[in-house]
Amino acid sequence: MAASLLPPPDPQFVLRGTQSAVHALHFFGGAQGQGRPLLLSGSLSGLVHIWSLQTRRAVATLDGHGGQCVTWLQTLPQGHRLLSQGRDLKLRLWDLAEGRNAIVDSVPLESMGFCRSSVLAGGQERWMLAMPGRGNDEVQILEMPSKTSVCTLKPEADAKPGMPMCLELWQADSSPRPLLLAGYEDGSVALWDVSERKVCSRVACHTEPVMGFDFDSQKARGVSGSAEKALAVWSLDEQQALQVCRTHELTNPGIADVKIRPDRKILATAGWDHRVRVFHWWTMKPLAVLSFHSATVHCVAFATDGLLAAGSGDQRISIWSLYPIRSDASTPSLGHAEGREVGTQTLA
Repeated sequence: MAASLLPPPDPQFVLRGTQSAVHALHFFGGAQGQGRPLLLSGSLSGLVHIWSLQTRRAVATLDGHGGQCVTWLQTLPQGHRLLSQGRDLKLRLWDLAEGRNAIVDSVPLESMGFCRSSVLAGGQERWMLAMPGRGNDEVQILEMPSKTSVCTLKPEADAKPGMPMCLELWQADSSPRPLLLAGYEDGSVALWDVSERKVCSRVACHTEPVMGFDFDSQKARGVSGSAEKALAVWSLDEQQALQVCRTHELTNPGIADVKIRPDRKILATAGWDHRVRVFHWWTMKPLAVLSFHSATVHCVAFATDGLLAAGSGDQRISIWSLYPIRSDASTPSLGHAEGREVGTQTLA
């Protein structure tokens, strides 16, 4: 029998100094014994802060979006390079090597929507970029860094999904063909075959726009949130057909972001109700409700070592160590969070 659960702990620490709401988070580095990762944050005021988790201070500030909100951050695996997306209709490519912090390229965006872009790393220096397209319902695919247009993905004439809201490029282990998952304004999620420029499958997940999703390619299973009071868990079969497996009812409406931890044991959601909720990924059992923030939580991110970061409209970033990934055991345990017992289950 599981022990009775105690309230979750306070954050391990809190980062302050963004001076505006935090809308994007991304961990950089920290894998394979490299020490603690850096944390990148994007703010409503258009700034990107690079945080040291050792000193708990910003070590650099990047100003490349003309005071317009930064909505997405992603580092590239080849070298110290960062992509930032802003509401100024610009995607900026930064060189972060050796403290340079310089813009080395820029890609114009043609959509004022809230859709975050996605990248798929390729061989050598090449990579693929998916971003909202010129048309209201289009997704543009570019080969980078040449900015060569690969294709424009436009829904079939009889489908009216509205604007794309979130994107994820990926490749199945069994095929080199790039695939794109897209969440849309009508609450549906679609799987695109980029090479064929066609929708393989589409499934209705929500009655409101998909605000965020994450996809576990090993389990061929994803989870999405919207403005409504439910998470949708969906899967992809061997025929590339999407289907909703289950929905999980929430206490309050509004999910701004969803992230699965890299070890695929737990997931976290960013809530309009100021709370971060943590679930067991396979069973969707609720594990913790983190109620530190005093405004909407816009984004969450996991580091490779299991650290969880949450960014909020209250201009703070909370850092949590929940259910740490154990390197001394074959199966990570679900037990301690900052020295306090939260549960005694084992993550299977």
